[in-house]
Amino acid sequence: MPWVPTCADRRMSRFPDPRTAPGDEPLAYGGDLRIDTLCEAYRRGIFPWPGDSGIIWWWSPDPRAVIPIGGLHVSRSLRRTLHAGRLRCTSDTAFDAVVAACAHRPGEGTWITAAMRAAYAELHRAGRAHSIEVWDDGGRVVGGLYGVTVGRVFCGESMFHRVTDASKVAMVAAMRVLSVGRYDLFDVQLPTAHLRSMGAVDMTRSAYLDLLGAGLPQPARWDPAAAESSMLG
Repeated sequence: MPWVPTCADRRMSRFPDPRTAPGDEPLAYGGDLRIDTLCEAYRRGIFPWPGDSGIIWWWSPDPRAVIPIGGLHVSRSLRRTLHAGRLRCTSDTAFDAVVAACAHRPGEGTWITAAMRAAYAELHRAGRAHSIEVWDDGGRVVGGLYGVTVGRVFCGESMFHRVTDASKVAMVAAMRVLSVGRYDLFDVQLPTAHLRSMGAVDMTRSAYLDLLGAGLPQPARWDPAAAESSMLG
């Protein structure tokens, strides 16, 4: 398996071609989490996933779990939650708090290490990473998600909830932002039962990389105001 050189080592190509990599295991390991490393990885359809030992593993799964724009499944119970009006959404107002909440999983462990949190905070300051916050009527963040924009694709990284349906409400708000901003795809990376219930489907890696590459020259626009209106539409 190829080793990923650090940014200081320019003598080697940073990442291998994901089209020729295995679909069910990492394609490389090592390297760093600097902005230019992460941006290059996402542009190539690759994302980091640190292991228990602290080594950074780089993935480009085949197939890829995605939710097409307009393909989010909203159940009747979730519609009731949305119409109840007890939760409201914002975007990019509490990025660090959302990432910290996603990382806080007592008894489960987490891949969102301190280094990952610092790296994505830097991406956020650079306008490359975004969050959706879900607030209760007491002004507490009770759910949310965060991810990275690359071209016209939003790569969701993680989500959390502290009250019923809060992470699903965050998904609704995120999809509204993506629709308004004319994104092509909500990339959720790896399938779970929860994501499939929300409309996630499989896309071949080849098709994903083709779509990703086509959107790079004309990136979409992330509009935080669209998240705030998501409860109404």
